[in-house]
Amino acid sequence: QVQLVESGGGLVQPGGSLRLSCAASGFTFSSYDMSWYRQAPGKERELVARITTAGSSTNFADSVKGRFTISRDNAKNTVYLQMNSLKPEDTAVYYCNAARWPMYYWGQGTQVTVSS
Repeated sequence: QVQLVESGGGLVQPGGSLRLSCAASGFTFSSYDMSWYRQAPGKERELVARITTAGSSTNFADSVKGRFTISRDNAKNTVYLQMNSLKPEDTAVYYCNAARWPMYYWGQGTQVTVSS
């Protein structure tokens, strides 16, 4: 049974930091590209960051470049999203995604709220 379980969300003040984690099971984690997406109320889900299987390549949405980093630990079947200098517009539900064409999996999401 495939599972992607996100954790680490919460309420943070503008300028603060959070680290999201996504623990994977039920598939060969090291063979999948891993991504974080987010969806704000009334908006479409958007790609935030992606990391390739061995972690050798990453890419980020323009809106988070220089503030967010993505990393993975294939030994722990976990992908991370370090979010610094958070802004109110980063408020969203953050989803973990695993992809290896034609297969892809989604987590249930974790809420991140940036507010004073």
